[in-house]
Amino acid sequence: MSGLQYDVTIIGGGVTGAAVARELSRYQLKTCVVERAEDVCSGTSKANSAIVHAGYDAAAGSLKAKMNVEGNEMMGQLSKDLDFAFRRNGSLVLCFSEEDRPALEALYERGVANGVPDVTIITGDQVRAMEPNVTDEVVAALYAPTGGIVCPFGLTIALAENACDNGVEFRFLTEVTDIAKIDGGYKLSLKEKEDITTRFVVNAAGVYADVFHNMVCEDKITIVPRKGDYCLLDQEAGKHVDKTIFQLPGKYGKGVLVAPTIHGNLLIGPTASDIEDKEGTYTTAGELADVTQKSARGVKNIPYRQVITSFSGLRAHESHDEFIIGESADGFYDAAGIESPGLSSAPAIGVYLAEMIAKKAGACEKENFIATRKGIPHVSAMSREERAALIKERPDYGTIVCRCENVSEGEIVDSIRRTLGARSLDGIKRRVRQGMGRCQAGFCTPRTMEILSRETGIPMEAICKNQPGSEMITGEA
Repeated sequence: MSGLQYDVTIIGGGVTGAAVARELSRYQLKTCVVERAEDVCSGTSKANSAIVHAGYDAAAGSLKAKMNVEGNEMMGQLSKDLDFAFRRNGSLVLCFSEEDRPALEALYERGVANGVPDVTIITGDQVRAMEPNVTDEVVAALYAPTGGIVCPFGLTIALAENACDNGVEFRFLTEVTDIAKIDGGYKLSLKEKEDITTRFVVNAAGVYADVFHNMVCEDKITIVPRKGDYCLLDQEAGKHVDKTIFQLPGKYGKGVLVAPTIHGNLLIGPTASDIEDKEGTYTTAGELADVTQKSARGVKNIPYRQVITSFSGLRAHESHDEFIIGESADGFYDAAGIESPGLSSAPAIGVYLAEMIAKKAGACEKENFIATRKGIPHVSAMSREERAALIKERPDYGTIVCRCENVSEGEIVDSIRRTLGARSLDGIKRRVRQGMGRCQAGFCTPRTMEILSRETGIPMEAICKNQPGSEMITGEA
């Protein structure tokens, strides 16, 4: 074999690829993640509902159901081990008429069949006792206390950092253009970079998973980008509801939700429309109006004037409405069609595929696996005493750069210096929330650019928002 050589190469640095990488890092395997973007969590994993689903929605016996319930169960301990934000706030699925009650009961039966703990149907009055802002139209709801909320950036980055600390290599700005079967494995051709040869391939490429699958496998698949628009409201609106509020699922999934975020905002969305453009993350006025109209049916008095940003994400919808996980060709493993509940399922998918690959490879577990990871301290979440002690040790934690989110210079510095440190403004944003607040980076960007340039040696005119080509300035006046 020629070129860079690995035992396992994972295509895609989203939450699924990062989860597989973390679990593979338990074994004596030379593993690499190739990601065409400049950082992990740059595709579907960065723009979603940030929900850890309880597991009642997927068909009983499906991989979606199995991975969802197992991933949900793993999330609590994983958040402690890898130090990312997660909370079991519970979820409600609203029913608006007695005619729809059979559909609600079917959802309940599916939840029981899937092994969802403590799922139950409650009355409309019980719903409003829990959530006073739920509308009077609601007659019943499915209540699942194991539902949760998580930071998708925090989860993905934590998995990737821990994988890297355990020896997994990450190659960013690395685009796979072709996959060819060779003796002993596969050759991955890369755009403008040296080829990779590898014994095994994991296809975790999101909306592009069909492209790579179809290069290798006889049975072809189709991934349709399913676009969803969201509105994010200011933290002043974050307590409008406590639980994740769904409406009964329809043809295109779970519909518009209203939910608190783990960082105290309020999120509403998504819409659902199938498109052809695998890069079509634009928003439209009509779709955003659809978000506000549909959300108002279940939750009243949503303060839409406090919307601070809108965005859209693409779900990797497979035409058979099921996850494709496993060995699809000799040594080629798919993690394809990972749409909702993909975020919830990622930890379980990681274990499932890693164990399968390790068994085929005959790989032994490491004796020195690092099971834990410590995140970046956030001064906004500290007591006065904790903050004072940290600032005494690290004075840069006493200088606030992002006023909206109270992000200090120390946090930004640590986001750059740590394992798989940020090399773009979006990379910093995903790690410490600089620029995620009310002014949407209008105030703090220049100072953040200065810090990034100082810490990395990247010239100011070469600093990007994310990918090369998104440079912020063209030169000095």
